[in-house]
Amino acid sequence: MKKQPITVRVASWSALHPGRAIAAWFAFVALCLAVGVAVGTNSAVAKDYRVGESGRAEAIATDAGLERRPTEQIMFSATTGTLDEAGARAAAQDLTARMEKLPEVLEVEPPVLSDNGRMLMVEVTMKGVKREAMEHVDPLLEQTAAVQKAHPDLLVEETGDASVSKGLNKQRSDDLAQTEMITFPVTLVTLLIVFGSLVMVGVPLLLALSSIAAAVGLSMVVSHLIPDAGVGMNVILLIGMAVGVDYTLFYLKREREERDRAAGSLSPEALVGIAAATAGRAIVVSGLAVIVSSATLFLATDIIFSSLATSTILVVFVAMVSSVTVLPGLLVVIGRRSDRRAARAAARGKRLRERHPERTGRIFTALLNPARKHPAATLIVSTLVMVGLALPALGMELRVLNKDTHSRAIPEMRTYDKLNDAFPDRRSEHWVVVRADAEQRGEVATALDALAERAKADPMFSKNPPAVRTSEDGRVSVMTLAVPHRLSSPEATGSLEHLRGEYLPQTLGKVQGAEYGVDGPVAVDVDYLAHQSDKLPLVVGFLLLLTFLMTVLVFGSVIIGLVGVVLNLLSVGAAFGLVVVFFQWGLATTLFGFDASATSAIGSRVPLFLFVILFGLSMDYQVFVVSRIKEAAMEGLSTREAVLDGIEKSAKVVTSAAVVMVTVFASFMFLHLAEMKQIGFSLAVAVLLDAFIIRVMILPSALILLGEASWWPSRRTRRTQAVAPGGGAPAAATAPAARYR
Repeated sequence: MKKQPITVRVASWSALHPGRAIAAWFAFVALCLAVGVAVGTNSAVAKDYRVGESGRAEAIATDAGLERRPTEQIMFSATTGTLDEAGARAAAQDLTARMEKLPEVLEVEPPVLSDNGRMLMVEVTMKGVKREAMEHVDPLLEQTAAVQKAHPDLLVEETGDASVSKGLNKQRSDDLAQTEMITFPVTLVTLLIVFGSLVMVGVPLLLALSSIAAAVGLSMVVSHLIPDAGVGMNVILLIGMAVGVDYTLFYLKREREERDRAAGSLSPEALVGIAAATAGRAIVVSGLAVIVSSATLFLATDIIFSSLATSTILVVFVAMVSSVTVLPGLLVVIGRRSDRRAARAAARGKRLRERHPERTGRIFTALLNPARKHPAATLIVSTLVMVGLALPALGMELRVLNKDTHSRAIPEMRTYDKLNDAFPDRRSEHWVVVRADAEQRGEVATALDALAERAKADPMFSKNPPAVRTSEDGRVSVMTLAVPHRLSSPEATGSLEHLRGEYLPQTLGKVQGAEYGVDGPVAVDVDYLAHQSDKLPLVVGFLLLLTFLMTVLVFGSVIIGLVGVVLNLLSVGAAFGLVVVFFQWGLATTLFGFDASATSAIGSRVPLFLFVILFGLSMDYQVFVVSRIKEAAMEGLSTREAVLDGIEKSAKVVTSAAVVMVTVFASFMFLHLAEMKQIGFSLAVAVLLDAFIIRVMILPSALILLGEASWWPSRRTRRTQAVAPGGGAPAAATAPAARYR
């Protein structure tokens, strides 16, 4: 007897031992959480984020003990009218005394009055490194609040990288809670419409939530191998809820379809085995496709993308495992319960309401009619529509979404704006780092003086004299050049170009053997964007190759593989085009009232992440729909009939899955973080386009026109169609269980 696939063997064990399978699953989830909490999360540190010239300059400064310390700025201004400078200085003295007592504080600078005389500022330097400062900023915020209470006639406000990060994290947590409030009810209603049973609705939600919980625990453990960049929870919730429900939905729908077909002639265990051989296999293939696609993000050699990839892989893997292990056991328990109810009803002479086989809805039938009746015209028109939607992507402008794009609902960001207005010279900085032999200290100092003179004559730089720090051994010096322009402004970027392209080669470049570079917020953003641009072709190339090879391996058809890649590119391209229209062109501000800071450019990480994730998610529908088409073809249907039959059978589940995914993704549009808005929007529109244009119009039209060539070079499929009785009539009389042996 032919050995059964592992999905069938695992499902069979789960079906025969449902109690053990269910207990083992929840024990696994509890173990993942317990171990994760026990080991904690290993967060990425400063060196993990370094790329390009700015990363090398930061490493030099850090090795010399000249790393940039975290600073907090506390501002004193009048609640109304003119600032009482004497009162403000008294309050600043009170603050200084309080701050100097804190173990978290390294030093407190003397108060500085703004040029317009409306604000007094005290800068506090914290101990430790910038990436960890958020964890230690609470005592400083408490002292600022205490000074505010002691001086009610003044407005005392604090901002800085640490306090802004803390506010951002709080906002992110509140946003996630809001997302859950939107996602769960809509998902519940969708599943209730699909299944008409609260019991069956509870199964997808239960497995999705338990998969998310297990993935969270595992992510904590894995963070000790691949540090967490702080984006893991967002991704686990975003992807976990979508694929967790979808995978369960695919399996449930197939099991119910086989139950209707069997009409009571098969046991719950047998039905689960059939579902495992079909939907279970499709889920595994789909899950592996998403995992392989996500793994290409590691090629970007970037800690944030590595963290995104790790979170996606973990939650998809856990969701996939839950669908082929514990789900069969749950279905057997539910099936046995249904059989007992039917038996009790029969004993009392009652009949349970019969379920009628599901039919393709009128809307979906109408959508499929063009491909059925006019495949060539449908293919041309729908492809042109997708290409037209993708065209705006050619003008996509990428930008690192830095502090300038954060929501102003965060109080510390509003204070940050006030700081920039009162002290425009502090809007941005360049940190010029140079390392040379100690004997060249004088030569380096002369070169730095020349650099300062050039910068002073350039309107892109501040006129104030720059500060210079030198290491104790005299080998490393750091000059801070102030830039009176916002981080993302063309002037700030232009000042960096002047430094790197002209001023440094003409000054420090003349010091024999000196190693130099520019660090700072502007340089970091520019280098990060350049790093991503360099890695993009490598990631995309591997992604296309792996997706093609997986499709060929699964379906045995080079043509299906090529069609899949082209369709995925159309889906991704259209999503990119729409995100440009809505966010870069500003339509989202007009329609949804989004902050203009979130709609002026596309986040630098958005395209690469979306490209990879959308390719993986598109494989969900591709695998599920083409699997049904191939089943019909293997039963003897002609390719045309197999395409229509497969798509009609998968119509409702694809629609339901799309609604769930769109709901989850669209809810992320209402987060405050600009990048998450763009990612949520792009994923939502891509899934809609994929479900209702790609899989209903373009895919069937293309396969109908290709005919038997669709399965090239698979001789088995084409031979099955060639010998079908009656010119393509299906061998449908075969018993359901026998068809999947």
